[in-house]
Parts: sequence; C-alpha cells; structure tokens
Amino acid sequence: MKILLLEPYFIGSHKDWAEELKRFSRHDIEIWSLSGHHWKWRMHGGAVTFARRFNESTLQPDLILATDMLDLTTFLSLTRTRTANIPTAIYFHENQLTYPWSPTDKDTKLQRDTHYAFINFTSALTADQVFFNSAYHRQSFLAALPEFLKGFPDHNETNSIEAVTEKSTVLHLGVDLQALRDLAPKEMTLYKRAVILWNHRWEYDKNPDEFFRALFTLQDRGMEFKLILLGKNYGKKPPIFEEAKERFKDDILHYGYAESKEEYVHWLYHADILPVTSYHDFFGVSVVQAMACDVVPLLPKRLAYPEHLPEAYHTAYFYEDEKHLLKRLQRLIFNARVIRKQNSHQYAMKYDWGSIVETYDTAFEKIKL
Repeated sequence: MKILLLEPYFIGSHKDWAEELKRFSRHDIEIWSLSGHHWKWRMHGGAVTFARRFNESTLQPDLILATDMLDLTTFLSLTRTRTANIPTAIYFHENQLTYPWSPTDKDTKLQRDTHYAFINFTSALTADQVFFNSAYHRQSFLAALPEFLKGFPDHNETNSIEAVTEKSTVLHLGVDLQALRDLAPKEMTLYKRAVILWNHRWEYDKNPDEFFRALFTLQDRGMEFKLILLGKNYGKKPPIFEEAKERFKDDILHYGYAESKEEYVHWLYHADILPVTSYHDFFGVSVVQAMACDVVPLLPKRLAYPEHLPEAYHTAYFYEDEKHLLKRLQRLIFNARVIRKQNSHQYAMKYDWGSIVETYDTAFEKIKL
C-alpha cells in the first residue's frame, strides 16, 4: 500500500511514531509534516497547507493517515476532487476534549478552547477509521462526547457519537524499545542507595508536586536515595523542581534534559524505581521506555497505566492513593538490591515495533470507504 501520513505537529513522540512507523511498516509510507510549533495554529491552518500541497502534487495514495493535530474535514473538503475515493484514518495521540488545559493558558480564560475539541470530533466523524493509542484514551474520549455536544445551544447531533464509536478501535503506540535495549551500558555504576527516576515533561499535568511531596516525606523520615530528574520543560517549569534541586542537591545524579538518546538511555539504565503521579497520560511513553530499561514502575491505578501490565501483577506495581504511594515507595527503596534483579522490560516489549507493526499493517489494509 501507498500511505500518505499527515502530521502537522512534527516533534517529540509524534515525530518518533511517524518516522518509526515508516521504517518498520511493510507499506510505502510518505510523511508530510510541519514543524512542532504553534499547536493551535497547526490545528487550524495545517489542513490548508497540506491541501495546497496535495492539489499541487500528483500523489494518489491508497490511504491517507492523519493524526489528531489535523483538521481532516477541512483537508478533505479542499481536496475533494482528488480524495473522494481515498480511504482515510485518523490516529489519536491525544485529544483536546479530555486533555487537561493549563490554568495559565489564555484561551481557557477566553473560553475558546472548545473549538479544538470540535476539530477532533468532526475529524473522527469524517474519517473512515479512528485509532486511539490506548483503550483508556478511546473510552475517555467517547465518554466525554455526549456532555460536550450537549453544551451547544441546539442541534447537538449526539446520535453521531454512535458512528464514531463503531469505527473506533485501539492501536497501541508503537515504540522502538529494542533500540533502547541495544544501547544498554556495557558497564553499570551500582549505587548503594536506591535510584529514583523522573523522566516526564516538567509540567503541571504530570503532577510533580505529589511526586516530590512523597520524596520530601521520605527524606524527613531519614530515608536515603539518589535521584535522576530527566525531562523537557516547554515553558515555565513548576517551582517545585527548584525546591527539589536545593533539598536533594547532594543526591541528584542528573537534573534536566538529556541532550541525546544515548545519554537518556544511560540514565534510564541507572535508575531503579519510577514512581508515577501523573494526572494525565493517554498512553505514557516515558513509562514504557523506563520499563524497557528494567526500571521498576510504581503506578497509580488510573489512565492508561493498567494496560501496560498483566492484571495478575497489578498488586505489585500499582498504588491506590498518596498514602499507599508512600508505603509502597518506602518498601521499594528498602529492597533496592532485590528489585534490581527484576526484568520489567518483559511487560513493555509488546509495544516494540517488532511485536506490534504487523497489527498496524493489517489494520491499514482493512480500511475501506
């Protein structure tokens, strides 16, 4: 098959997913992209730019695959003379209906944010097939649609939700985890104390306050551990990171963004425990990456995380509330030498492209008008 992949926000996990899908798929995938900046404008204007390019080209793909950052309805309306007989699919990395908006975003105060969610809804309604990167993501999006549509004054068209539901399925995120396994350090520094990892964005939706509150409490109890604080900050980082930097200044092995994949993987392999406190994760690629490097996860029983581990192991890897998090984390720190022998990668590798790409390729082949 010849597949045209349209990605208006080509950065981070969006970029990795597109490039890796192209590399591992047996299909011929051509990527059209725009830089990963100005996400709101990409959702508005990206479709116009791609439509112009498509109309100027001679390309006639067997499938058009868009991501959630594209206004698919606008793209198809502007290219209708050439795309009317081409099947389309949309892949939801995230959605703007259930994505938690930052309280500092001026669009929240101006009450303009519903339009981006509406773009996601109409794009899903337009596509022939809708893919979500986790079962949690699919369920939460579909469950939020009735209330969202009822918020409009009339002609709410809630019956259209059934059409979206029927053509929606889960296609878990593919990640090149084998590449992380291949970069495992040949020599490891073994620390006497447990090493705790943070490897998410430095933003409010990842809930760093609860993460560091737990560590502060354990420090006050006299517990000793090391810290690796990885991640990218896309704006003003939560102030608690600076407080943590000061409080743990003698125990931080790394603080800030890793400038290369090799450096990032190096630190993952030197971590023991990944306590996760996020309010939001449609999939949780940073969690899966850490697990692939045999970091032991300690996860809240919410969002997409329960999908990452067999249910039989949920008691071992999940916590119920902040009090339970403290209890479980303290026990893991005490047993650092034991948990270092665990092979967490066995649960994560189902998302490796070597395991999942056949599911992708077959799903694409089944899409019909």
